[in-house]
Amino acid sequence: MELFIRIKNEQPFEHPILGNNFRQAFPDIDVDNLPPEFARFTRVDAPVIGVYQIYEGVTYEKVGDVYTDVHQVRAMTAEEITAEQNTVKAQWAEVGFASWVFDEATCAFKAPIAMPQDEKSYYWDEATTSWVERAP
Repeated sequence: MELFIRIKNEQPFEHPILGNNFRQAFPDIDVDNLPPEFARFTRVDAPVIGVYQIYEGVTYEKVGDVYTDVHQVRAMTAEEITAEQNTVKAQWAEVGFASWVFDEATCAFKAPIAMPQDEKSYYWDEATTSWVERAP
């Protein structure tokens, strides 16, 4: 995808403009020889956020010769991690299975035994603490 961005006071201004829209809005500008108030822009997908990370937003910054998305992600503080774990545990206490175990690494509950990995469909039976095959 071809994108451009307007530059004011040596800083990106507003949002990137699609190439076709740019050409329509600024027909007299040669996109292969941009004036200083415009620059090429490269879109960068937002990262996948880890269970104990917080996405704080995106800024547009110059990286090398082009402007691009720069995503800010930070690790949760110890207090935020504890709060997140407590929220998940409280929700699970209302609707989850008593036999399942909290996994701190994933901040989620897991069955005490793994679900069979085959073509069949299963559901958890808390009374027997086992996976039961669904009837076809």
